[in-house]
Amino acid sequence: MRFFSGFSLKNEAYLFDKYIRKSDYTVCGFSYGAIKAYEYVSEQLRLGKRVDSLQLFSPAFFQSRDEKFKRLQLSAYQRNEDAYMEQFVSSCFFPYEKKILEHKETSREELKELLYYEWSLSGLRKIEDRGVKIEVYLGGEDKIIDVHGGRELFLQVATVSYIKSANHFLQIN
Repeated sequence: MRFFSGFSLKNEAYLFDKYIRKSDYTVCGFSYGAIKAYEYVSEQLRLGKRVDSLQLFSPAFFQSRDEKFKRLQLSAYQRNEDAYMEQFVSSCFFPYEKKILEHKETSREELKELLYYEWSLSGLRKIEDRGVKIEVYLGGEDKIIDVHGGRELFLQVATVSYIKSANHFLQIN
C-alpha cells in the first residue's frame, strides 16, 4: 500500500486505518495527497504496472470555487503562513477534537496547485477502464473542500462513501 499525505502533513495515514485496503496494489491519498495518488496511479498504469485500488480520502476539490476564493487563500497564506496553517488544520478537524499531526514544509506553489487542480473525468475513466477500483470517501461536515461538487464528479467513476457526520479527516463523533 502506498499513501500520499495531505497538504503540509506527513504520517497521517493512521487516521484512515479503518478504510485503507492493506495491499501491495493499493494507492491511497488524503486531500492534496489524493491528487498525488491519482497522478501516481496514472503514471504506474502508463508504465504497465499493476494497481488494483485507488482510494481517495477527502480529495482536494476546489474546481467549483471562484477565482476570488482561490486568490484570498493564497493571499492569506502569503501574509502569515503560520496563522493560515493553524486555521487550516483547525478547519480540517471541525467540529470534532483536534489531534496532533506531524507537519512538513509547504510552499505557496503547492497551495496554488491544490486550489487550481482540475480533476479529469476522462483521466479517471481511463483508470477505471484499466480495472482499477476507485473509492472516494467524503465527510458531510467537511469545511475544507466542495463535498457536493466532488461527489457529483466522482460518482461517475467511483464508489463514493458519503459519511454524513464526518469532517475532512473523516472523523465522526
